[in-house]
Amino acid sequence: MQPNESKSLQTSDADSYSSAAPTFSPLYQQIKGLITQSLQTGEWKPGELIPSEIELAARFKVSQGTVRKAIDELSAENLVVRRQGKGTFVATHHEARSQFRFLRLVPDSGERAYPENKIIEVKRLRAPAEVARLLEMKSGESVVFLKRVQSFSGVPTILEELWLPGSIFKGLTIERLNEYKGPMYALFESEFGTHMIRAQEEIRAVCASVDVADLLQVSVGAPLLSVERISFTYGDRAVELRRGLYLTNAHHYRNELS
Repeated sequence: MQPNESKSLQTSDADSYSSAAPTFSPLYQQIKGLITQSLQTGEWKPGELIPSEIELAARFKVSQGTVRKAIDELSAENLVVRRQGKGTFVATHHEARSQFRFLRLVPDSGERAYPENKIIEVKRLRAPAEVARLLEMKSGESVVFLKRVQSFSGVPTILEELWLPGSIFKGLTIERLNEYKGPMYALFESEFGTHMIRAQEEIRAVCASVDVADLLQVSVGAPLLSVERISFTYGDRAVELRRGLYLTNAHHYRNELS
């Protein structure tokens, strides 16, 4: 750390940065917060190259090592991606490496493929109390409800219901979803300015109801894996509630702990 660099961050650099940096945090954490703030405001958009460590060190008046430590954490959290010889880029769901980050259902054969989508319905409605609570909204606020079946090699495998804040996902229609061929999170990122950065899930075993059995083409009472996910964007803002039912005859749910 350079002499007085902690003081420099708070008293220099146009003061606009110092106001966002809590003095009780380690300096690299303050820099991480400021970089994240720039990601959140869209100064650097998904897929774009961010300034070099040297440039960021000069901008924040800290050492290059402090910036590197901040970027190390951002990289570990999948907010940025380092590319050897090219620099550091804002993470994007359009990258092949990111497409399976939130899709944890893996074929027993080991050969991963992105599923085919069949959108059953998309509609706007008032948020039920439980949905509003999980999305940190007011009960009755507008949400977009989406229901779809995902298939692998023509076999229905996942039935999902999604609730999305209506204020963010204006214009999301069944026609737009049907014509878009990439991952849904990539669509959310490019057309609605919402980048999913983390999620929390609850998993339990359930039995297929009559309606579910019909959509997944299984017997009533067939064992399924129920996964409830809340996804967050920058600022730890909840922007998606997703409830999925997974058929695991030929797949398994895989998670990596570190």
